[in-house]
Amino acid sequence: MRVKGGVASRRRRKRLLKLSKGYWGRRKNLIRRAKETLLRALAYAYRDRRQRKRDFRRLWIVRINAAVRPYGLSYSEFVGAMRRAGVEIDRKTLAEMAVRDPENFKSVVDTVRANLN
Repeated sequence: MRVKGGVASRRRRKRLLKLSKGYWGRRKNLIRRAKETLLRALAYAYRDRRQRKRDFRRLWIVRINAAVRPYGLSYSEFVGAMRRAGVEIDRKTLAEMAVRDPENFKSVVDTVRANLN
């Protein structure tokens, strides 16, 4: 007796179409188009999960740089002095501080400034 794969293939195709829901045009309801688009989408998702980390780090650096400029420092001077001062605050926290808590950020800058030279 032969085995027919109708149920399995239907399940596989339905799962694929469910994942491609919301795509534009035929990409959402033709199996081949949906599969192509879905593979590309998953590849982009994988790539961009890593890219997001880089993007946020860049954003934090820009914010910290903008926040230390009024104190007569550049980002690189500030980070170098921070290392020498032994202040171990990560960029994410520093950027958040610069935006939401300027008083505490100023105290960090003053602490770091003492170790500039």
